[in-house]
Amino acid sequence: MRMNQKEKINAAGVINDYSEEKLHKMFERFGEVTNSKTLAQHIVQARKSQSLNSITDFKNVLYPLVKGNPEKYFAKVFQAIRIEVNDELGALKDMLLQVPEVLLEGGRIVIITFHSLEDRIVKNFFKNGNFEESPKEDMYGRKNTSGFKIITKKPITPSPEELKNNPRSRSAKMRIAEKIKVSKDN
Repeated sequence: MRMNQKEKINAAGVINDYSEEKLHKMFERFGEVTNSKTLAQHIVQARKSQSLNSITDFKNVLYPLVKGNPEKYFAKVFQAIRIEVNDELGALKDMLLQVPEVLLEGGRIVIITFHSLEDRIVKNFFKNGNFEESPKEDMYGRKNTSGFKIITKKPITPSPEELKNNPRSRSAKMRIAEKIKVSKDN
């Protein structure tokens, strides 16, 4: 699950070492798992009596907790672990913060996201220039502008033909923004 094998954190460490509270928050925030608290409790209890060093061991322990479609449930669980291990949202935020410095006026940035957490970050950054739901105000009550003109008000999603040819594209959302000149006296 690690994008960088040199990183110290790995999936086994997360599952076997994280506290119940930390697991709960990870599954709730990054996987949007409906029973994240129960899931965390169950993992902590299970690891006291058995090894959770393989995917098979881990999934077998979790099967009694599965809500709805097992494939979708496990996708959310493993998504949360992957995001935690790789600090994916942190990497996305770091990249977005660099865009205004490296993109020329009139240049466009295109980002494809694959889940709602990423999409929300990109949407807010293009719209508000930060990662919050609303724009920040300066000390004079003026709203800070993002410095971007949003080209795609709604994200572009795969066409039925694309979905037929590439089913894995089903969750992809593409957003486009153009860097604009921001006047200092807004």
